[in-house]
Amino acid sequence: MRLPEYGRHIQTMVDYCVSIEDKAERTRCAHSIIGNMGNMFPHLRDVNDFKHKLWDHLAIMSDFKLDIETPFELPELETLNERPKKLAYNNHRIRYRHYGRTIEKMIDKATEMEEGDLKHHLILLIANNMKKSLLTWNNDFPGDERVFSDMREMSGNKLVIPENLKIPEQRESNGISNTNPTPSSNYSQNRNKKKRTFKRHDEQKN
Repeated sequence: MRLPEYGRHIQTMVDYCVSIEDKAERTRCAHSIIGNMGNMFPHLRDVNDFKHKLWDHLAIMSDFKLDIETPFELPELETLNERPKKLAYNNHRIRYRHYGRTIEKMIDKATEMEEGDLKHHLILLIANNMKKSLLTWNNDFPGDERVFSDMREMSGNKLVIPENLKIPEQRESNGISNTNPTPSSNYSQNRNKKKRTFKRHDEQKN
């Protein structure tokens, strides 16, 4: 069998359909077979191009001998056996692999930009992501100057880092503030508040 997943009965139906001489009758038979093929996989009915796949499978099971009117263009034997084109791999050499190719592109973009707040903001954004990458591979962060030094080297010493630029701490960059109360502190505050309320109530009674 060409497509065993449909079973012997479906293949027998396809062989019979090919043997029908009248094209209109052959087309009606093919539509009936497509309905039976679809009922075998009801969970795929909402998948895009599911019907198209069924007609492609019908053509394969008929050994491409089914001459009928179809709602989709059926594949040909030559295209089915055609070998896929070779993928073009990116041979670009990444010097700092732990930063990745995207950081290199961002640094190149920042180098081309005119001086201003937008460029400084981009530099800080790049530095922040580079710091995260370093912390991923090494918990002992070497310091902001290491990041800035790598940025200069990756830009060919064309990128000017603003003076006194400081990369936010990891907790700050994640949107977590040290001033936010923890759940335990909230519990303690509410408990103390209730104690003061009960004490004030007792004083009023006395």
